[in-house]
Amino acid sequence: MTEVVVHTGQHYDANMSDVFFAELDIPKPNYNLNIGGGSHGENTGRMLEKLEELLLKELPNVVLVYGDTDSTLAGALAAAKLNIPVAHVEAGLRSYNRAMPEEINRVLTDHISSILFTPTLNASNNLITEGVADFSIKLVGDVMYDAATFYASRAAKPDWFDRLTLSDFVLCTIHRAENTNDLGRLKEIIAALSNVNEDIILPIHPRTRNVISDAGIQFSSNVNLVKPVGYLEMTWLEANSLFIATDSGGVQKEAFFHKKQCVTFREETEWTELVEAGVNTLVGANKELIESAFETARRSSSPKNTAQLYGSGNAAELIVHELSLMA
Repeated sequence: MTEVVVHTGQHYDANMSDVFFAELDIPKPNYNLNIGGGSHGENTGRMLEKLEELLLKELPNVVLVYGDTDSTLAGALAAAKLNIPVAHVEAGLRSYNRAMPEEINRVLTDHISSILFTPTLNASNNLITEGVADFSIKLVGDVMYDAATFYASRAAKPDWFDRLTLSDFVLCTIHRAENTNDLGRLKEIIAALSNVNEDIILPIHPRTRNVISDAGIQFSSNVNLVKPVGYLEMTWLEANSLFIATDSGGVQKEAFFHKKQCVTFREETEWTELVEAGVNTLVGANKELIESAFETARRSSSPKNTAQLYGSGNAAELIVHELSLMA
């Protein structure tokens, strides 16, 4: 089975793109479309056009897409319109918030996919509820858990970390459009972070940095803004943090993988099992709720991570086996 890797360029910042290929020994993409920086509709449309050209050239047996990005939807649409089977990794997730672009992407991708690789039982049940045929749903576990297990020993302390002279810290990320495009929400989150007792490390997403700069928003001295970090540095920061605060879907899971409590700046999450397990607290952009959740997380013990919520660490193997049957 031969794979052809296409990088759409949606994440075009070197610290959020190139570094992952280098650190994780991912093969260099066969194609880089260099599309990024526009609106959701603009990006998806340009990707769809370029991907259709590539698919007509390569004529693959199956197109594999992952997650819920604009690239995911564009790849799935391009393939489906050419009657090429689509395989969706991380299928079945639902936040039930249609204001999120990611929710639109994942729902549409699921309903044009031929095979749906789900990370959790909840995800499989979501698809069944929506009328997706049972035979096309494959519960394989989460490839992010595979990666966390595989790369744990290669975690790398950032070269700037010692200069901060922190004994303990909370790791924080903010990048969701619902928080960065709404100055009221963003200011409320930043006010809470600036008022808690913990030292915070905040790798700053380029979009978030631009919004903060344009709005003249100031942080207090306990919040340390740093450049975006690579996967191995992020792994080290997660593993060595007191707990984690984020609006990222993936980081919520990584907190669990590293046995850390998580505070999530959203009103809902697609990873509902983490909330049910008591290791993830949804606080939206409410300053009082954020500060209260920080206090609770500070006192809470680390999650034991005994339940196999995300499979056994062999999701990739199961996916490759299923794909080999389609080739």
